[in-house]
Amino acid sequence: MTEKSARVRATTHRLIASRYPPVGVFDDLTQDRDELAVAFLLESATNDRLGMLSGRLTLLPPDEVVQGPGATLVMGAFLHADAAGGRFTDGRLGAWYASLDVDTAIAETVFHSTRRLRMSEGAFPTSIQMRALVARTDCTLIDLRGQRHTRPALYDPDDYAASQAFGMSLRWPKSGEGANGIAYDSVRRKDGINVCVYRPSLIKLPVNQSDHYEYRWDAKGAVSVLKLSNVEQGPQR
Repeated sequence: MTEKSARVRATTHRLIASRYPPVGVFDDLTQDRDELAVAFLLESATNDRLGMLSGRLTLLPPDEVVQGPGATLVMGAFLHADAAGGRFTDGRLGAWYASLDVDTAIAETVFHSTRRLRMSEGAFPTSIQMRALVARTDCTLIDLRGQRHTRPALYDPDDYAASQAFGMSLRWPKSGEGANGIAYDSVRRKDGINVCVYRPSLIKLPVNQSDHYEYRWDAKGAVSVLKLSNVEQGPQR
């Protein structure tokens, strides 16, 4: 089956926990890419996932190790990904998962955060703070938009087995060059659109920091979202 593709020129919105530092080794413009990789591993040496992180680095071609303002935030999406994978990624390597509007990005992260918390006894009440990252992309993606009803396995709300296999066949095909990524409809918010970009170099720097939010769950697990600030957008320094 030949997959439909489309050029996606858009501003993407990605929310991450505020505990992650805004600046890191990949923001350094003075080191070459090999030095950056070594510096990253040294910085992560106390992390018990070091073996996984170093393995993920080897899966990225040298020209996909990006650097510059906000590059650490981009690289983090690929290297500090969930070991269980995402909808179109497995545990080997992450991707730039983001939405084309911030409300969809909030809906996506609220859903996944709530699901993780429900796995822990006594998780509620609790709260976490998130910050929104804004970055442009302009590339050709496999276009699954509008196919939610014709290809339901790829849009299963809970089971990612079919969608991960589909994504891996695109990312690492048996022959030829892999796809840049996928554009698809959000399962968590009606009319929302998400992207899963497989190449760090396709996320245009700088990455800008936008608003900060707090997700608050009550004792029963009901969640509310509060905007904490409305800061002027600017490149990470």
